[in-house]
Parts: sequence; structure tokens; C-alpha cells
Amino acid sequence: MVVGRPCSTKGHPLTSFTELNLPSRLVETLRRMDVMEPTPIQEATIEELVAGHDVVGQARTGSGKTLAFGIPIMALCDPDLAAPQALVLVPTRELAGQVARVIDKLTPTRGLRAAQIYGGRDMGDQIALLNTGPQIVIGTPGRLLDHLYRGSLALRHLRIMVLDEADQMLDQGFGPDVDLILDCAPAKLQMALFSATIPEWVHQVISHRLHEPRIIKVDEMQKGPNECVEHTVIEVPTNRKLDALRELLGERGGGNIIVFVRTKIGVERLERQISAMGFPVSALQGNQSQGQRERVLRGFRRGNPPIMVATNVAARGLDILAIEQVVNFDVPDSPELLTHRLGRTGRMGRRGLAVTLVTPNDERKWRLIERITGAKITRERFGQPAQPAEDRRPVATPQPVSTSESPAVVPAGAMPTNVVPTTVASPEHPARRRARGGRRSPRTQHAVTCATCKRETTVSFVPRDDRPVYCNTCFRERKEKETAA
Repeated sequence: MVVGRPCSTKGHPLTSFTELNLPSRLVETLRRMDVMEPTPIQEATIEELVAGHDVVGQARTGSGKTLAFGIPIMALCDPDLAAPQALVLVPTRELAGQVARVIDKLTPTRGLRAAQIYGGRDMGDQIALLNTGPQIVIGTPGRLLDHLYRGSLALRHLRIMVLDEADQMLDQGFGPDVDLILDCAPAKLQMALFSATIPEWVHQVISHRLHEPRIIKVDEMQKGPNECVEHTVIEVPTNRKLDALRELLGERGGGNIIVFVRTKIGVERLERQISAMGFPVSALQGNQSQGQRERVLRGFRRGNPPIMVATNVAARGLDILAIEQVVNFDVPDSPELLTHRLGRTGRMGRRGLAVTLVTPNDERKWRLIERITGAKITRERFGQPAQPAEDRRPVATPQPVSTSESPAVVPAGAMPTNVVPTTVASPEHPARRRARGGRRSPRTQHAVTCATCKRETTVSFVPRDDRPVYCNTCFRERKEKETAA
């Protein structure tokens, strides 16, 4: 059992990064990234990590966890020491690239260098990169172990190790490799674990590696994806799933859509079927080469094409604000996986849509997920009017959400069962209207001023005063610049 120590919390939420006593160059870099104030997970963890404490941080998807550990890494690394001092372990190549894009924007403020180390890239090139002495290494366990065994990577100067998507990093697939990497690291090593879902078994598995960790859980104390994602379940006969998907894609808006499928073969098959329907589509799955996966994601970020069929390789860490809708063509295998899939949309306060197609064969699995999460999700049958959640069988009442704006810090032993964020869908959900053969009503548009070109435009989500909003042209240009960087 991990013994967690409560952290001191401020009486009011921070309004700027300057209150965290960060260097002015770093604050200015964050401002250029349109990051004006810390999110709750950043507020709760940055000072703890800079002070040298171990941290276990749980917060909803899209809440800014990468900066929550990226900013402290800038303070903990010595630019005059040309050796790895911070190691960030991630489960996928895509997440490694995404974390690196954020870290690379911060490193110039301290004169630090970062290296990405993962499979699918030339080993010789990576050895040459490691020989330059980067202070920060971001990578996947398998390839990092290869370099440790070759002697091209040494961890003798390592100060902090971060496990991003910690529950996946410590499961049976990655756990043994992570243990081997930890065995190669110094005994006195600062640890940081972050994820949207941290089950109790994670604390039990990693307890002997942590020293009086700060257990920080903020997703109960802020608006989670259930406030931003409108989730609908459509009951559909197995032989009509493609018909239901065709209707959903035909009603899509101007944003991107991810369609989740369980298997790699299923992704390839569904990509062909969607293409035959006449929709532009790409596919992302583990059998593709690294170059193929990067090309698919690069095009998807630009909305070319706007539809992507993917396995669960895209369920974690994929941060693309233009994703408007998630479709679970296959029901996820666990509540945690549902959390991460839905977390691809509705990020950073934006509105998102999610639809799960449930066949008679999926009913038992889906009812179990509903029972575990305690969620009430509006259902409908394909081709028939929606069935409000209140008219169905009783389900467990969700745990009340505190109205406090301060993050919650709880002892590790008292960590509650994870709750998958969902919401009761509105009767005006466009997918439901289409599924029952109704007409689509126009979306509510909100007048805004583009933060870049200052032109008046409209958006389909409710804008927030503390977040910049852009017109479609400026938004695309910003994403293309970020991708090129």
C-alpha cells in the first residue's frame, strides 16, 4: 500500500503561471502557446514536483497533464550536464511524438535538449542522438531497453522518471519492461505517474518504488468530459451496424471523427467499407510502419481526410482539438478504455460528441460498463425514437461532484473506483435525430472574434472567456504550423 501525504493547497485557484515563480522566459513561452493560466492538475503538481516530491496525478483527458510534468522537468534538469536527467516513458510512438512536441517548445528556455527513442526508427541514428547527451529522453520501454542493453543509454545521472498513461505502463504488457528500466536507474529517483485512470492496483504494483508520494486527484473537482462530451448509445442489429455508421458519417459536422474498432483486421476492413460509401477516410493501427502512422496522423491533424478508423492505439494521448466526434463502432473492453476513447473529443473545454453502437451480442458487456461507472446514458434503437435514460432500468447513481475549484488530495488507500465520464445526451443530438429518420436542426452558433485575425466568426461550441478562439482558417494554419514544428 502506498502511503500518500496530503499536499498543502491554496485558498484560491492560481490565475497565472507567475504565481508559481517560474522563469519569465518560460512564462512567455507558455503565453505564446496560448497557455495563460494553470489548469487544476498543473496547479496541484508543478510545485510538488519542483520541490522534489513523488507525485501520482489523476486528471481527466485533455486537462494539461503533459505540461504538468513538462514544466517541472525544465526546472529539475541541469543544462550544463550533457546526460539524461529526465526520462518520460509512454506506451506508444504517437504519444512519444506528442509529448516531445510540447517539451521541445519548452527546452529553449533553459538550453536543454530532448530526444525521442522508440521503435520503427533507425537504431544507428538513435545511438548518434544519444551520444550528443540530451538531458531529456522520451520513449517507449522496448526500444529504451535495447539501448540500455547496448550501453548506448546510461541512467546514472537520472533525476526524475515520468510514467505517462501510468495504468497502461504498469499492466502486464509493459510492466516487466518498466521494472527492468527502473532497476537500471539510481535508487534515489523522483517518480511521477500521470493518467486519466489510475485503478487501485496501480498503487499496489508501484508502491515499493515511491517515497511518500503526493496523491493528487483533480477530475472530481473540475468539469470533466461528462460536461463537454454528449454521449449516446444506439442499439443496432449486428447486420445494420454499417447502415448506422453511414448515417452518422453523413451527418458529421466540420470537425474530425475517430471511429474505434477492436482489432487491426477490423480497422482494415472498415476502412475499405467506409471508402466504398464515398467518404474520405484513413486508418491507424499497430501493423503499420512508423512512417505510415506518422503520415496518417499528419493528414488527420489537417483534416485530410477528416475521418480516421483506428484501434485503441489512438485511444490515449492523441491531442487533436479538431476532433468533433468519437464513434465506438466496437464496444470498448473496459470502463477505463471508454474513458480514454471519449477523451479524444471535448478537450480543453470544447464540446464533443460520442456515439457507441451496441449490438445484442454487446449488451452484456455494455451493461457491465454502465453498472461499474454508474452512468445514465440516453439510448435509442436504430430507426426508432430515442429512449430517455430515466425510462430504462435503474442504474447506480453517479458520485456527487464537488463544486470546489481546488484540487483534491487524498490518501492513496482512499482512492475511489474510477468513474468513466459520460453525460446524458440532449434530445436534440444530431445522431439521434438521424437514427430515427428525423430532420437535422441547425446547430446553435455562437458569435466570437478570432484571436488571430480579429474577424467576426461563429463557432458551434460555447466559447470560454479564458481560452482563445479562432476562425477556421486561422485554426487550420496554427495546427499546420504546430505539425510542421
